Amino acid sequence: MQKTLVIIKPDAVQRGLTGRIVSRLEDRGLRILALRLVQMTQNMAQALYAVHAGKGFYSGLLAYMTSSPVVLMAVEGRRAVDVVRKTMGSTDPLEAAPGSIRGDWGMEIGRNLIHGSDSQENAAREIEIFFDEKDLLRYDRDVERWVFE
Repeated sequence: MQKTLVIIKPDAVQRGLTGRIVSRLEDRGLRILALRLVQMTQNMAQALYAVHAGKGFYSGLLAYMTSSPVVLMAVEGRRAVDVVRKTMGSTDPLEAAPGSIRGDWGMEIGRNLIHGSDSQENAAREIEIFFDEKDLLRYDRDVERWVFE
């Protein structure tokens, strides 16, 4: 089982898409380990997007991510990183497949609704920015025997 970070971004929260996005991820079979509504701070955004520091879009990205509340989620499942990335769709909503979150609800790259870790290594690093290990709840779901072989 893998863990990954999901952030429902300010535009999705403002548009009232939070519940629908959470449902899509749960419908895929992912288990929520932690979920929190927060106002992202500048320090949080800088830690999350440190890899983009110095790029032309960096300051705008930080302003966007700190502009309104976000929903932070740690989720778990088999190949969770890949499952989340496929469910989100391409970074540019105009290139995202219909049926994906971005393909169904996104219009432009600067308002693409959702963040998901792009690797297991980044997932571990990103989860640690927002959650302590004690925040990640472990529990059994009987349905998992019907989702995973």
